[in-house]
Amino acid sequence: MLPERRQQILVVDDEPNLRRVLAAQLQRDGYDVHTAEDGAIGLELLREHHVDLVITDLKMPNLDGMGLLRAALQLEPELPVIIITAHGTVDNAVEALKTGAFDYITKPFEQNEVRAIVRKALDTRRLSATDARLLPEASGFGLIGVSDAIGNLAEVLSRVADTPTTVLLIGEGGTGKDALARAIHDNSSRRGRPFIKVNCAALAPEYVESELFGAESMSFGGTVHSRPGRFELAHGGTLFLEEVGDVPIEVQSKLLRAVQEGAFERVSGVRTIHVDVRLVASSVTDLRVHVAQRRFREDLFYRLNVVPIALPPLRERKMDIAPLCFHYIQKFNQRLKKQVSGISDAALEVLYAYSFPGNVRELENLLEYAVLFCDGGQVGPMDFPQEPIAEKRPQGDDEDQSLGLKAHVKEVTSRLERGLIQRALDQKHGNVTHAARLLKISRKGLQLKMKELGLREREDRTDG
Repeated sequence: MLPERRQQILVVDDEPNLRRVLAAQLQRDGYDVHTAEDGAIGLELLREHHVDLVITDLKMPNLDGMGLLRAALQLEPELPVIIITAHGTVDNAVEALKTGAFDYITKPFEQNEVRAIVRKALDTRRLSATDARLLPEASGFGLIGVSDAIGNLAEVLSRVADTPTTVLLIGEGGTGKDALARAIHDNSSRRGRPFIKVNCAALAPEYVESELFGAESMSFGGTVHSRPGRFELAHGGTLFLEEVGDVPIEVQSKLLRAVQEGAFERVSGVRTIHVDVRLVASSVTDLRVHVAQRRFREDLFYRLNVVPIALPPLRERKMDIAPLCFHYIQKFNQRLKKQVSGISDAALEVLYAYSFPGNVRELENLLEYAVLFCDGGQVGPMDFPQEPIAEKRPQGDDEDQSLGLKAHVKEVTSRLERGLIQRALDQKHGNVTHAARLLKISRKGLQLKMKELGLREREDRTDG
């Protein structure tokens, strides 16, 4: 297991008293807190620290809350950002939600309100498969691997992405459902419109209806206050319902109508609202089990199950471990300012022998730990944490019994190298010099590697 660390929250507001009060409350609740007086300083702190949540005011000097929100989501697309807004500027907060903010709180606010929203945001981040996020490769769907399962998945996604069809993603935790939902949106004609997600497992049952459909309330003076739900915020774009099986049975009839007709009423509201939303849902378990247990409506299941896509666990596509490792080493080299060149065959054998109950998310965490503590040129077996895979490390004569794994690792590595080199050559129209520059190796090194892998230089190349 990776060492525990306290979650870090960045508070950005130009009012010193509000910063001080909010920081004190969050510190009492057990968080590490960074504060900034404007968005520009907040952005620098974001770059320096591994922040889990941002709470920011909208109106600030130098860089306002919207500017900070956009910059933060560029740095880390799945970072939850909570907007602080005053009465009369709720429209601005709604615009921030459409841009990608997680939620908003209105000044003046109660401690319990802040505590609940912060907990919800951090729970959503923790439960989200975005921790297993796979960055886009040539396919455009963030799929990294050489297995048949990945190839078949890419084919299905290419057919369904740019359609209005409802998609149901089914897979264990950590298999990348959240990343694929976002990739489906990004590869559709709705890509310029909102992508709104809600983790149904992170919501208290009594809040699910208002979170999805919004709510209306009347103040003592007779003023009606409206709070839009996620369906409204996703109008024209994509709504991703994570763990849809956790929607309470009493809310499912309203969800069914929204899916079928794109129509609903806010909680305590009377006006029917119509939206154009493309729906993607996910579930760790087969929803048919919930249907059989009478915890999920059968008619809603069939509405969601139009295109079911099963994401295979990592233990069933182990040949993808090597390319995923190379990808994450690159990623963490940049984040941790390291210069790890790769991973040894012995370390790969350790990973091949492990079952990965946490799937790609767990592999990513292991590689972050290994890159952080790696003192050599390559990640080795001893760079992994003691738990959970210490017993998988080769010891003494046990290494001689792993020849089959070594051969498998070598085969997968060769396939990965061949694919990378071929893509670089295709991208540079066969120009070896330019392909070598793209791969960040010498021209001679590339030629030797091509000879080793049986790849021929094109006769019509122009290496000027």
